[in-house]
Amino acid sequence: MDTISRESNGNSLLPFAGIILGALGVLLGGIALAKISTANKIIAAHEDKLAKVDSLESAVNAASDKADKANTAITSLGRQTQDAFNSVGTELGNLRTDLTKLAEARKAAPKGEKGEKAVATGVVGEDGNYVVAAGDSLGKIAKKFAVSLSDLQAANPGVESKKLKVGQKIKIPKK
Repeated sequence: MDTISRESNGNSLLPFAGIILGALGVLLGGIALAKISTANKIIAAHEDKLAKVDSLESAVNAASDKADKANTAITSLGRQTQDAFNSVGTELGNLRTDLTKLAEARKAAPKGEKGEKAVATGVVGEDGNYVVAAGDSLGKIAKKFAVSLSDLQAANPGVESKKLKVGQKIKIPKK
């Protein structure tokens, strides 16, 4: 006979201990199962939150990319604006120089006939007559006012193209 059978002749607690340990194991297994179920519910709730966090992370990355592009565009716009201001400043300087030259030229403009005030040349006066400018000829004046040379000569008998003088007034015929 084996050892276990010999010892079981007396009042042995081994079967009761086995039953108690088995019941305890089932009880602990049930508790563990309940805890696992609760943990699974918590994990499921957190999975939704994790999905939201992932979507927020994507949105933040997209916003960051757009902010970088906007920053680049603003920097470029700033450079272009500065270049435009520099260009405008240069042109203003050129205009100031031109105005100064015009003012000096006006001061040096020739006097009109018979002590009259100096007249601006190359323009039509208040009386509707053209004031001859340097380099003008009857042909150039006719082109300037879109009239024929023959009509201009007819409106100004005795005026010769080669003998035009700066400040001389000539009549422009009506179209």
